[in-house]
Parts: sequence; structure tokens; C-alpha cells
Amino acid sequence: MSAPNAGGDLWPLVLFLFFWAATCIDPPYPHELLLQHVPTTAAVVALVGLRRRLALSRGGGRLVLAFLALHTVGARYLYSYVPYDDWSAAVFGGSLSSVCGFTRNHYDRLVHFAYGLLLFFPAREVFVRRFRQTDLAADVLAMQFILATSALYELVEWSVALWFAPDWAERYNGQQGDTWDAQKDMGLAALGAAVAMFGHVSFHRDRPDRTAV
Repeated sequence: MSAPNAGGDLWPLVLFLFFWAATCIDPPYPHELLLQHVPTTAAVVALVGLRRRLALSRGGGRLVLAFLALHTVGARYLYSYVPYDDWSAAVFGGSLSSVCGFTRNHYDRLVHFAYGLLLFFPAREVFVRRFRQTDLAADVLAMQFILATSALYELVEWSVALWFAPDWAERYNGQQGDTWDAQKDMGLAALGAAVAMFGHVSFHRDRPDRTAV
């Protein structure tokens, strides 16, 4: 395990902060943007303040920032309205939804899958490096972390739906009329974590050190 390097740690964070600021310029839904970025702010503060205490590697920290970058795009457009069809039409000359047969905006599904895929590794690192768990125990605990935090987030969304006006809550939650939205989101996070876990195990099967991301 390499020692943390302050210079190497700083530039990804600086790039993310610039990207975050850019996504906040003239947002289409300014009233909802602040609430969307409450978890973003908490995550960045925790990453900066606790990274060394949790023994998170540079790679682990960058994976957290990569996930947060996906979230900031969703926060700008409230997930349900991320214009990826416009982007694909501009680049490839065709709508992604038309090609794939989508009947809803699936950006939120992508981010929930990425939550499990990208954050499994940092969670696993913390269990191995900080809490001295075995490889197998770290894999299981990281998967449980993804499942537990995904469920907690869905409970927060449910609370928002109870406390705020229905139309405002719908824009924040991004259910798009899907009764099983919460379950699908948690399932995709679990699938992303499972892909990360099996990929990690397969890649490091014959290696003596499996702690690095």
C-alpha cells in the first residue's frame, strides 16, 4: 500500500469542485438544487475530513468523486430530466431512448447502479485497512454497506414525499410514476456492488495482496 500523496490527492478534488460549480450555473430547477446538494456537501466534507482516518487510498477517493460527479449532473436536471437524448442526438445523430426503446428517463437507474459499482471498492478498503477485516469479510461488509445506505436513501426520499407538496416531491424523487422505483433503485445498487465484488475477486484471485483498488 502506497503512502498518501498530498499533491496527488488534491487535483481530483479541485477538478470535481470546478465541475460541481459549473453544474450549478443557471440551473433549470434552482429551487430544488439546494436540497439535491445537501448529500453532496456532506459527502465532500466527509471525504476531506475522514479520508486519512479511514485509510482510504487515492484510488478510493477518486471513485467517490467519480460517483459524486454523476450525482451533480442528476442534481442539476433533477435526474428525471437529464437530457441525454439531446446529447446523444447531437453526438451520434439519434436518440438513445429511440434506439434502446426506453419509455422513461433512466439516468437515475444509471446512478444507482454506479453507486454500488463505484463505492463498493472504497467501502471494502475501509473495512480492510481501517478495521482489519479479512478479504471475505470485507467483501460481505461492503455489500451490506451498499444495501443499507441504499435503503436509507430511499427512506429519506420517502420522508421528502411525506413532508413536501406532491409535485415538488415527485420532481425530487424522480419516480416517474413507477410504483416499484425504490426497490429497483436498491436492486441496481446491489447489482453494481455484485459486479464490482466478483470483478475484484476474479482479478485478484491469484494475487497475494487484494487490498488495493
